[in-house]
Amino acid sequence: MSKICQITGKKAQVGNNVSHSKHRTKRTFDVNLFTKKFYYVEEDCWISLKISAAGLRQINKVGLDAAIKQAVAKGFIDWKDIKVIGD
Repeated sequence: MSKICQITGKKAQVGNNVSHSKHRTKRTFDVNLFTKKFYYVEEDCWISLKISAAGLRQINKVGLDAAIKQAVAKGFIDWKDIKVIGD
């Protein structure tokens, strides 16, 4: 699976390393991404998501169910991509 947040859709950006002599080389700015387990109350199960720190703040703000529904509506995740743990 690629380095993309399943909630916010954030992914790595490409930029330049700039040395003291202003020589530029390509580099990537990676997302602060980690795997986290959540208890999904509506389905009565545990799920695992690859989310960024911004995605975690969004889940804390609007709730897990609303955040997943927003991500599905925007096309960042599909229902079949959500990993259910322990079924």
